Amino acid sequence: MPERLDKFLSSQNLGSRKDVTLLVRSGRVQVNGETVRDAAQKIEPEADSVTVDGTEVAYRKHLYLMMNKPAGVLSATEDSRAQTVLDLLPPELYRRGLFPAGRLDKDTTGLLIITDDGDFAHKMLAPKSHVYKLYEAETLRPVTEEDAEAFAAGITQGGQTFAPARLWTKMRQGREVALVEIREGKFHQVKRMFQAVGNQVVSLKRLKIGGLSLDETLPAGGARLLTEEEIGSIFMANCT
Repeated sequence: MPERLDKFLSSQNLGSRKDVTLLVRSGRVQVNGETVRDAAQKIEPEADSVTVDGTEVAYRKHLYLMMNKPAGVLSATEDSRAQTVLDLLPPELYRRGLFPAGRLDKDTTGLLIITDDGDFAHKMLAPKSHVYKLYEAETLRPVTEEDAEAFAAGITQGGQTFAPARLWTKMRQGREVALVEIREGKFHQVKRMFQAVGNQVVSLKRLKIGGLSLDETLPAGGARLLTEEEIGSIFMANCT
């Protein structure tokens, strides 16, 4: 679908509409090898070659980002009183329309996907897609076999029923942690499920979404583009 040149350049993180209009008028932009000075000129983003100062603009219709969400940051697009995950993005990864796909609580850390593709987010989050999410939890008391059986049977808490989930434990750096695999994303779900069995979550971290694992080399608050292979892996495999 044809698109104005200034809108295209702005969508690819090359500046505001005003900034890119100045780029075009100064003769620094070429379309298919020809210098263009009219920012309103229509182009075909997926077919035309656009260069700025001789460097081709790598067109991305949508952005798909992985973030290692830190504690204390809201999974929201904006907030007047608190820092959001979008506030953490470097300028080269930011564009209008981005949002967190599947929110994490303010104090929950780990894998968060940020995108501007609503259809992708809906597919990933829809329970019928069976995209499982894997969490690591530290709990107030040790997890028991009875807890695991209760999770597997499905839990009702506060008048809300949660689908059956897997719960098991493992040793990590000399301490026992709980691993929880769910396919829903209801409000405070993991915490509420533990509350229902008389336990309490001390800390919570998301490790995987489908077949996509958190890149542990990302520092807290860090983000990077997902590869095509990683995007596909979300829908190709369960967590475990």
